Amino acid sequence: MDFYNAKTFTGTTLSEARLKVEEALKKEGFGVLTEIDIQATMKKKLEKAYLPHLILGTCNPVFADKVLSVDQHISLMLPCNVSIRELANKNIEVAMVNPLEAMKPIGNPAIIGYAKEVNAKLIHVLDNL
Repeated sequence: MDFYNAKTFTGTTLSEARLKVEEALKKEGFGVLTEIDIQATMKKKLEKAYLPHLILGTCNPVFADKVLSVDQHISLMLPCNVSIRELANKNIEVAMVNPLEAMKPIGNPAIIGYAKEVNAKLIHVLDNL
């Protein structure tokens, strides 16, 4: 399995895709906690040009509570990142971390079970974009 799930779109902008992503995430119980603008950060820190690229740190508080109740160190693995980026051909890719793959090294069956549920929700988000 891949450590991420992704979908590519044509005929949309990064801003339009972001709105759709946030709406679809909300329907699955996720909110956006953080945002990193890769393009702006790399320009500022390294004077390097990147295509538009955002990383949204998303969280479903119900599942965050469940995994934190099992192991407080899981906070190191949160939130679920969603990447929205413009490709060289002007298409937009939306990629989401695969929590099941991210949590496998933890080796806790309870956490793996929750990770499966969260991954299914994130795939549902992608399918509904």
